[in-house]
Amino acid sequence: MINVGITGANGFIGWHLCRQLKHRNDKYNLVFFDRDWFNDNNKLNDFVKKCDTIIHLAGLNRHSEENLIYDTNIDIANKLINSLEQTNFDGQIIFSSSIHEENDNIFGKSKKKARLLFSNWAKSSQGKFNGLIIPNVFGPFGKPFYNSVISTFCYQLINKETPKIDIDAKLNLIYIDDLIDSIINVIKNKSNYNQIIHHKYEYKVSQILKILKKFKLTYLKNGTIPKFTNDIDFNLFNTFRSYINLKTFFPVRYKNNIDERGHFVEIIKLKSGGQISFSYTKPNVVRGNHYHTRKIERFSVIKGEALIRLRKVETNEILDYNLSGKDPSYVDMPIWYTHNIKNIGDDELYTVFWINEFYDPKNPDTYFENV
Repeated sequence: MINVGITGANGFIGWHLCRQLKHRNDKYNLVFFDRDWFNDNNKLNDFVKKCDTIIHLAGLNRHSEENLIYDTNIDIANKLINSLEQTNFDGQIIFSSSIHEENDNIFGKSKKKARLLFSNWAKSSQGKFNGLIIPNVFGPFGKPFYNSVISTFCYQLINKETPKIDIDAKLNLIYIDDLIDSIINVIKNKSNYNQIIHHKYEYKVSQILKILKKFKLTYLKNGTIPKFTNDIDFNLFNTFRSYINLKTFFPVRYKNNIDERGHFVEIIKLKSGGQISFSYTKPNVVRGNHYHTRKIERFSVIKGEALIRLRKVETNEILDYNLSGKDPSYVDMPIWYTHNIKNIGDDELYTVFWINEFYDPKNPDTYFENV
């Protein structure tokens, strides 16, 4: 069991890293860290003593006062290094730097300087240090106007704002899950080196915006699951839909075509394949209580009365949706939201399920957790 401490665990990369390490809880134990401990030497030392590996993600990316970015990032790096020296830390330090190191900006300069400070500590103490040079990262739950232009565009499109391209630059991109895999591999290595995390995609800002606009039209307006021509389309789609306001968007009502023969409802239009299933559920029975990290899933109630419940992992707020076969509708399951469906009626509940990939018992992407 490796005891892993993460500074900046509540940030974009830190949140995903913590969740993925918890999926491997037979190998890793997360050591809690509070940002206020940077200002409490004793608590910072106690934290360091408990760790085998420390991943330093904390810092400022943007601020109206640029000097504060540099001063903050260098200050917390020095405080952590002082604690490493005071405790004679002999574990592994992983530092997240950025490809912006070579740019003439305060953020890049602060990252490069901090990486060199940790490298000097490792040389003088014979410690284990890995400096990671990370490209532009995107993925679900990034902070708009802070983490990436992709987060900003998704937020703006979903909230009926107009994205603006200032410079149509080429972006070297990596999806958050791929970055986390790389970080976990570094934890396993425990060797001294600086490592460039290679980007997986090269896209211009305008190309990204074009893809996201297509998602808005296809998915938000028409309810159609788009076709994914490559894995960046799929990853961008999961990123895009993570910014939907679940409280107001779902459930979405189907168009119910009624004539003398009865009712006809188109459940889902898709260009990406997948698997369709259905279930009969007895009164008061609950199905589900699990979440996915990549799968796209739609629950459609066609007969009976149902309560669908969602809760984002590591949060307490529960979203409730009442669906009825008398007014057919659907709810899509966001990634990282544990979910279930309960028959709250007196008769059988008929539900149709669509998921974008066949079930693979060797890689199910299904993690059980009660809503």
